[in-house]
Amino acid sequence: MSPTIRRDFPYETAHSDIRIPLSDGTRLYARIWRPVTDEPVPALLEYLPYRLTDWTAPRDWQRHPWYAGHGYASVRVDVRGHGNSEGLPGDEYDATELADGVEVINWLAAQDWCDGQVGMFGISWGGFNSLQLAALGPEPLKAVVTVCSTDDRYDNDVHYMGGSVLAVDMHAWAATMLAFVCRPPDPVYVGDAWRRMWLERLEAVTPFVHTWLAHQTRDAYWRHGSVCEDYGAIDAAVLAVGGWHDPYRDTVLRLVERLDPARVRGLIGPWSHQYPDRGLPPGPSIGFLQETLRWWDHWLKGRPTGIMAEPPLRSWISASHPPATVYPELPGRWVGDPAWPSPYVTPVTYAFGGGPVVVDSPHHTGLDAGRFFPFGNDADLPPDQRDEDAKSACFDFAVEPVEPGSAGALPASIEILGRPRVRLRLRVDAPAGQVIARLCDVAPDGSSTLVTRGVLNLAARNGRDRTAPWPEGATEDVTFELNGIGHTFPPGHRVRLAVSSAYWPWIWPRADSAGFTLDPAGSSLELPVRARVADEPPITFEPAEQSEPLGVVFPATLDEERPERLVVRDVAKGLWRLEVDPRYGGSRVYPDGLEFTEDALETYSIQESDPLSARTRSDWTIRLHRPDLAWDTRIETRSEISCDADSFLTTDEVVCHHGDEIVFHRTWEKRIPRTSG
Repeated sequence: MSPTIRRDFPYETAHSDIRIPLSDGTRLYARIWRPVTDEPVPALLEYLPYRLTDWTAPRDWQRHPWYAGHGYASVRVDVRGHGNSEGLPGDEYDATELADGVEVINWLAAQDWCDGQVGMFGISWGGFNSLQLAALGPEPLKAVVTVCSTDDRYDNDVHYMGGSVLAVDMHAWAATMLAFVCRPPDPVYVGDAWRRMWLERLEAVTPFVHTWLAHQTRDAYWRHGSVCEDYGAIDAAVLAVGGWHDPYRDTVLRLVERLDPARVRGLIGPWSHQYPDRGLPPGPSIGFLQETLRWWDHWLKGRPTGIMAEPPLRSWISASHPPATVYPELPGRWVGDPAWPSPYVTPVTYAFGGGPVVVDSPHHTGLDAGRFFPFGNDADLPPDQRDEDAKSACFDFAVEPVEPGSAGALPASIEILGRPRVRLRLRVDAPAGQVIARLCDVAPDGSSTLVTRGVLNLAARNGRDRTAPWPEGATEDVTFELNGIGHTFPPGHRVRLAVSSAYWPWIWPRADSAGFTLDPAGSSLELPVRARVADEPPITFEPAEQSEPLGVVFPATLDEERPERLVVRDVAKGLWRLEVDPRYGGSRVYPDGLEFTEDALETYSIQESDPLSARTRSDWTIRLHRPDLAWDTRIETRSEISCDADSFLTTDEVVCHHGDEIVFHRTWEKRIPRTSG
């Protein structure tokens, strides 16, 4: 359901663009929406590298004016070296970015229009650095709303999963950021300095993938910025928000468990990697801005809003639903738990049956995994899993009806909330391997809906910070968790655990890996079964609303005819290729005259019997054009990853144009040893 557009607010608002000075002389570009009042008010900060004057502008106008209309100075700042901010770009969440963030928070608190109290919010990157800055403890920062973010940069981010290289986003996000960081400043906002600033940035660019692949275990590089290293460092109040279709949702569970119960609340809905008020699938959406206003008013204004009387964890439990790649809204219900782990949740173990099973999945297993980062597009979510199940060892458990004559006449269902866990007894005849477990809901007609999944690099079975080769031919028990979920298995359905040894393109295949033999006698599935609570208080939210949109026009283009996800099979060669159009935002025209064109295509290919055939490629073209200024810039990037038995091989190329002139061209080729991931 689309949000209601709100035009009447308690305060009139005004906005202005400013430059925030840092101690080293660098100025960060910022846009501030403020209530028209003579009284100082708290400030809210969103701090991102994604360009406030164009790329995030449509989203920014949905929420920053709304907060200003309710009595807050709402501030959007571009990170150093991005957008129209000065300075050079660095790595994601590096020490400079965080130090700058502390300076910005202190600067905001010192302004005469601010009462000295600051809140911080953001989704994804902005949610990450909100938590990271809270852990640094700047005195004015009193409260945070972190959406779709992580507390663990190694094992719950876009780089590694279960100790394995997360091929799909190690590649795709590094390629995306390479294209993004190469975009020029806008002459409307920085004047004639745009070209000098642009060239200085381009000379400083290094592809992120070089660094990410160089750290294949959880070392000091990944511990930096991972607030799970010391939850006690966070003193600010934290509202942690996620969606069951976002890869970061487990962070919400960990934050509710580990932070001070009097200063944390968690909220997990059915959503993708989006703010919960945007009306993008899957829904239902909620009045998220109103919910965060309750948070800000409580912690920054001391008003009684009842937000801390809400259950520590509010979550959506989906009803069973047929497989589909998009759902406008999912069936289900909201529940509240008084703590996490919840007293309402009991682990229930299901033992496997049968004899030993050889699992040696073809390397294209995983093409129906869906998108790692669902954004609400039509092809984001996993389709029917029957084809994937056929390449896996499957263990089914019936959802049984109650015994005849027992209390209540309704059939039983299994409602789960939390992280399922698997214990697998494996024999491996190679020094390495990978195991993937998928939990599916199998309907009476045989259709298989993916519920959740987990991954373990067997070399990381003793910890993500080390590599332990498997003793060839040995049998060991391994245990790992699947991603958290809220789901109901109804009567007549089957709970299926599907186990495979490959999952491309999510997981990069190990060069020295093989399949394994799974012994059901030592294996089990543990489900976090939530009891139905008598007289459970209802969890409700207001309908979604936003402030008046910016007025960006999204023209139709020929690229819209291209499929979002296309699988191509070369039958003779056994070669499979997946083509993905990520559709982050497309082409648009802004009210100030800027024409912004964006086109990207990701390609993943593999030969079904050869792990060394894995290839990824990403091509980006971004054009920023101002016809009235005769300003016409274009960025073209190409990023590729391949491998041999010993190394990852990366190639990245950037070509930047102004009109007919090539102003920058560089190619990086790098060989990175395969050590663990």
